[in-house]
Amino acid sequence: MRGRLALLVAAVGVLVMVAFLVPLAVLVRTVAADRATVRAAADAQSLVPLVGTADPDTVRLTVDQLAAGSRREVTVFLADGTVLGARVARTPAVDLAARGQSLTVESAAGREVVIAVQGRPDGTAVIRTVVPRAELTAGVTRAWLVLALLGLLLVLVGLAVADRLARTLVRPIADLGAVSHRLANAELDARVEPAGPSELREVAGALNHLAERIQVLLREEREQVADLSHRLRTPLTVLRLEAESLRDPDDAARLTTAVDGLERAVTGVIRQARWRSTAAGGGGCDAAAVVADRVAFWSVLAEDTGRSVTLDLAPGPLPVRVAGDELAAAVDALLGNVFAHTPDGTPFTVRLTPEAGQVALTVADAGPGLPAGSARRGASGAGSTGLGLDIADRAARSGGGRLELGGAPGGGAVVTLRLGLNPALDLG
Repeated sequence: MRGRLALLVAAVGVLVMVAFLVPLAVLVRTVAADRATVRAAADAQSLVPLVGTADPDTVRLTVDQLAAGSRREVTVFLADGTVLGARVARTPAVDLAARGQSLTVESAAGREVVIAVQGRPDGTAVIRTVVPRAELTAGVTRAWLVLALLGLLLVLVGLAVADRLARTLVRPIADLGAVSHRLANAELDARVEPAGPSELREVAGALNHLAERIQVLLREEREQVADLSHRLRTPLTVLRLEAESLRDPDDAARLTTAVDGLERAVTGVIRQARWRSTAAGGGGCDAAAVVADRVAFWSVLAEDTGRSVTLDLAPGPLPVRVAGDELAAAVDALLGNVFAHTPDGTPFTVRLTPEAGQVALTVADAGPGLPAGSARRGASGAGSTGLGLDIADRAARSGGGRLELGGAPGGGAVVTLRLGLNPALDLG
């Protein structure tokens, strides 16, 4: 933007200088020529009284003195054909002046001034002088150079002023852009200092107001989610009591475990709703322990539905940058999808392996595979809510990783959750 403003000012400045300086330069040349002509005419006019009354010898002496002082060619043509002063041939202007008319004409040598002198007994005499080209343009080149330098100086001053003005515009715009990017990166505390023209200050104020409004809306949303999640505790308590009252100890244990998992999820929702994580992240867990716990939970249901489970879990600890509740929710979402979208008896594999700076959790099944757009929030081709893969994707991204969807060579879905390692995490 600074460059374009400077280019615009330079173009306008040059055009203005050309429009102003060219006529001025022509005027300077004209004035210089007119002044030289006036001086020559005045010198010639000074001879008129003498030529009209004096004898030729006196006129010759005076003409020679004038020519030597003015450094111009001065000649007096008498009516009897006598030529006094510089020996030059009669010109058409001299012949015209001999008829009693004074005039000024342009010639190859310069500007010719002829003056008719009447009153002599022998007829009309003519005084002729020539202003050379050098005298007509004396000082013009220097004046033009001064004008050019003045124009260049004005253009440079205009560029300096334009650059300073551009800085006052570019800096607030850059600040607005930087704050917008920080807001986009969830730094909702970022604010811009209003500066620059009134329009930019108004935009800065609007951006700050927008950031404040977003903070308010997010806070209200988190409070509503926390309140709603808290209301689930009462039915959970009832459900736990009902599970503990079952006569079959195995059924009671299984249902109690399920209720525990549901309660942990609700607790995690409440905690996350009330605690807003920073961009640097503050959570972490042992991925090996969390995955093993959730696989053990789902293994009971797998046994009931006739599914064989292949486990390949690396030994822990494997510290990752995801909170335990969030990772457990992601694992539950992936395993829940296997049970929801594959027929009973479909085998599946769970693999947890450390890689370069990451931990990869892979869930593969022998089912029909994943439809297109499965990871898009709310999109599902199997009648579910379509949130499971989105939950896993957000958990991966919050831990510095990503979610990868694919298919097995023989059919079936392969979902890989990559999480960033956090070696500095204290799991004690």
